[in-house]
Parts: sequence; structure tokens; C-alpha cells
Amino acid sequence: MWFVNRPLGWIFDLIVLPFRGMPPIVGLTVISLLVSVGMLIGFRAVSDQDALDAVKRRIYGGVYEIRLYKDDLRTIFAAQLGILRETGTYFRLSMVPMLWMMVPIVIMVSQLQFQYGYESLEPGQTALLKVELTEEAAERVAAADGAGVSLEVPDGVRLETALIWIPSLREAGWRIAAESPGEYELVVRIGEETLTKSMRVSGTTVLRSPVRPSSLLDQLIYPAEIPLPRGSNAEAIRLGYVDAEINLFGWHTHWIIAFFILTMVFAFALAKPLGVKI
Repeated sequence: MWFVNRPLGWIFDLIVLPFRGMPPIVGLTVISLLVSVGMLIGFRAVSDQDALDAVKRRIYGGVYEIRLYKDDLRTIFAAQLGILRETGTYFRLSMVPMLWMMVPIVIMVSQLQFQYGYESLEPGQTALLKVELTEEAAERVAAADGAGVSLEVPDGVRLETALIWIPSLREAGWRIAAESPGEYELVVRIGEETLTKSMRVSGTTVLRSPVRPSSLLDQLIYPAEIPLPRGSNAEAIRLGYVDAEINLFGWHTHWIIAFFILTMVFAFALAKPLGVKI
């Protein structure tokens, strides 16, 4: 998966680059605008616009018929059935292009999560680093009472606790603290194996990877960092970034909610100017 995830990461780094140093809502608004334009153009290209327009006219006609014959129950019932039938047709015509567009949207959201989804680590702030071991490695470490697992931190990062070993979870952990801004590599040693984990201390919008994965599923969920090598003693290395919130004009919410609200607002606002029937 990394041969796909890495180019995607570069692309989204470039997309977000002009907005670094700005409030996150600025970049997210521009990206939402571009996404809505792309969605409208794509929807127009793959949907049957004439059929959608005809279905909407028949639905409106049914509504007018109910208003016009409001004292005729038989006519009202027939009009309601017609509206229900045409509504089903409308969803059928619109869902097929929407399903095609879901693939790039899911990819985009999964990449933007690592730009906007986590709070920055600031100098003086602490975080937990956890290493999940394989069963075989955990048995060796447990037999040695935690020996054989260690963490080395570079200048700019401080190690605040000794190893915390939890046998039931097959998990080794440390608390670390950021001392100065920068991009760092934390070095984990498990026996003779040496592994690294990225760490970014920055107040701007940058790529932050909370997990260095190993399994294929984790690579799909956490595509921001190169996976652990096959046969590694670790199943995952996790750094405790805190989930971020976006200030959407005074309302603090998850960035995905803000992204979809902005995208839908732009889409409905631009549909008519772009000549798209939705």
C-alpha cells in the first residue's frame, strides 16, 4: 500500500502548503470549495441531467396537484404515490454517480485527516509513545521482565519516564515531552531490531502520523507513514496526538463535519451557476 499512500501524501502536502501558518478553517474552506466544484463537474459528466430534470418536474407537478385538488382525497392519494415513485427514480439516477464520486472523496478524507485531524504538539507538552509487540516478541520481553525494549529520543525531545511494560496488552510505553519545534525521529529498539517513529512539533498545519502501522487494514486507516517491515517484532507504534477541533465561525467541531458542511453549502450555491442539476 505504501507505493500508493506515499504519492498521495506528497500531493496533499502540496495542497495544504499555501495555508500553513493560517487558521485551519482557511485552508479547509478553500479545499471544500475546490472539492465542491470538482464534485459538481463530475456529477454533471456521469449523470443523466435531462432525466433528473424531468423527474424533478414530475415531483413538482405532483406537489402542485395536491395543492390544487386538496379536497379530492383520491387525487391526493394518487399524487402522493406518484411523488413517492418519482422520488425513488430520482435517488436511483443520482446515487450511481454519487457512488462513483465516493471513492476519491474517501481517499481525500483519509489523507486530510492527517493534516487537520490532530492537535499540534507544542514545546513543553507531553505525549505517550506505545509499541504493540507481536506475541513472540512479547513472550521474550515478558520473560526478561521488560528488558530488551528501549527508546532513544533526539535533542529537542525529552524522555520523562522509564519503560512501562504491560504484559496483558503486549505493550511497551513511555511518556515523552516536546522541548522545541521540529521534525523528529524516535528510535525504538526491540532486541536487535531498530525501528523509528516520526514526531512533529509544530503549530502550523502539517502532516501528523499517530500510528506507524503493519497490517494491511492499519495501512488503509493510517496511510501517512511507511509501514513497519514485514516480520517486525512490533505490530504498531503509536504516538498520542490529541484529536483536533475546527473553529467553524465560532462553532468548534470535528474537521470532517466542517468539511462536509462547507462542501455542501458550496455545492448548492454553485450548482446553478455551473449548470448542474442535482
